[in-house]
Amino acid sequence: MFVVALDVSMKKSYAVIYEGDTCLWEGIIAHTRTGFASLLNEIQSLPQAPEVVFEATGVYSRPVEAFCQKNELAYALLNPLQAKKQLEEDTLRSWKTDKQDAHKLAQTHAGKRRTPKVVQEDIYQDLRDLSRFYQEVEEEIKRTRMHLHNCLQLVFPELEQFFSNKINLYALTVISLFPHPDLVLKSTPTKIKNLLLKSTRKKISENRARKKAEELIALAQDAYPAVAENSIHCQKTSYYAERLQDLLIQKETLQGQLIGMARELPEHELYSSIPGIGELTSALLIGELGDVRRFETSNQLNAFVGIDIRRYQSGNYLGKDHINKRGNPKGRKILFFSVRNMIRQQKAGPNHIVDYYYKLKKQPVHKKDKVAVVACMNKLLKCMHSMVRNHTKYDYAYTASKGPYLSLL
Repeated sequence: MFVVALDVSMKKSYAVIYEGDTCLWEGIIAHTRTGFASLLNEIQSLPQAPEVVFEATGVYSRPVEAFCQKNELAYALLNPLQAKKQLEEDTLRSWKTDKQDAHKLAQTHAGKRRTPKVVQEDIYQDLRDLSRFYQEVEEEIKRTRMHLHNCLQLVFPELEQFFSNKINLYALTVISLFPHPDLVLKSTPTKIKNLLLKSTRKKISENRARKKAEELIALAQDAYPAVAENSIHCQKTSYYAERLQDLLIQKETLQGQLIGMARELPEHELYSSIPGIGELTSALLIGELGDVRRFETSNQLNAFVGIDIRRYQSGNYLGKDHINKRGNPKGRKILFFSVRNMIRQQKAGPNHIVDYYYKLKKQPVHKKDKVAVVACMNKLLKCMHSMVRNHTKYDYAYTASKGPYLSLL
């Protein structure tokens, strides 16, 4: 058996080619057309197709994955923790070099029976990248909102009271235009009204704009800012307000892209049939879980997400069970809030996941809230896995004998 092992780093990899225990070739491969072409020449000179193995290193290993997929090479993509444990099993030394790691990966490949990665359709990878971008924008919105809140407390805290609902594009327009009460008092209701009509990204009537202008002046007359009108905090307030407007628009655009792409996949309609899971959540779940058909059992899916049980026992000591948290943290987060949303919206429709949650809470030794939610995440994954593999929509009326996934609940 021929094995190609690579220790991947930024812009380059250290590659070795083995036949059994014999190293046939080794060298540094740049992540360029020339570098991958030289590696492909070495691979094509072998009498049979090799198995490729390397460690997942985030964005740095993606070019190597693309190389394998483009040239239809079977490859095993190792979790960093998995790779570390396997490389340390046969040695007590703590030395670590790129060259040594590549050789160790190749030497241990035959005995470890590493499973080749199942390559999904491109749409799943595209949906995952889009999902990650959406989540990054959400995190940036949270940070920017906090910065804006801190600035407003210094320059014009009454502006937060001015808007009864959550901050929207219209509210942010007002904040960016009038970050200090003195700026409001220097103007007139008519000028403020016209400025709002001209500048806001959300259409409003002239009467509403005039009413808001009068309310704004009333608040400014009673405001007591902590800084002066020419303070840098006013500039920061306008900056964060405009930045937040752009992020909210970007988020809305990404939502449409996510849902539109997810609708092309059959599992989107199945996930959306579960009470408490909307189209956006369904798209995010597909983005993080991918094609669940590649998992033969729901336990494999649980391990992928990281909610399988970690158990520790030594002598008479038996530790408490915990989830291992070694899987996909973003997938766990979406699942967690999906279950939370099901509990909040339980009146909208009956749901076996919600029933199971209250069952755990009412047992003689009732489970804590987070423990019960994680158990529901486990049930939800089993339900989703079975629904996709059997192409069955969720139906609360199913019995264990009629519904293929209900027996798992």
